[in-house]
Amino acid sequence: MRIAKLRTEWDIDVRFAHFPLHPETPPEGLTLEHLFAGRGVDIAASQARMKRLMDDEGLPYGDRTMTYNSRLAQELACYAVTRPGGEKIHKRLFQAYFVGGINIACVDNLIGIATSIGLPDEDCRDALTSRRYRHAVDTDWNRSRTLGLTGVPAFVVGQNGVTGALPYDVLEQLLEQSAAKRR
Repeated sequence: MRIAKLRTEWDIDVRFAHFPLHPETPPEGLTLEHLFAGRGVDIAASQARMKRLMDDEGLPYGDRTMTYNSRLAQELACYAVTRPGGEKIHKRLFQAYFVGGINIACVDNLIGIATSIGLPDEDCRDALTSRRYRHAVDTDWNRSRTLGLTGVPAFVVGQNGVTGALPYDVLEQLLEQSAAKRR
């Protein structure tokens, strides 16, 4: 994976930041046909392209037919990374959404994902229902807008950012422009 390679070749701290991808999506989700209605998107071709990109990164990718609002999942991730082993939440959320087609806007589904990596049910439920991590996600969303980021994945170094499944050399250029140090 490109990120793992960047970590070995550059002195960088990698952190997941949150992005408002289709924040208007209702909690029950939308079919991809509904999401892209009137935009001239060839969903089958887009899915095939995503599958190739995921394969290139060694990531699983299922036959997704729905999109779900990721806001609560992002808030859960903010909570999770404050706990030992919580960084595993990113992989589990990815698998749930992109492989399993699980509605990640549903609190009970999120609790199931969190407990599968050993996080305590009640603490997770409290973090989600209290919306304790709302501000942290809002901060990331605002930064994304300020930097002009328009999609995922997005890569940010300092005040520079790029969007998309980009080649390794483009990510290296971003690091060089931002005065990151090689190892």
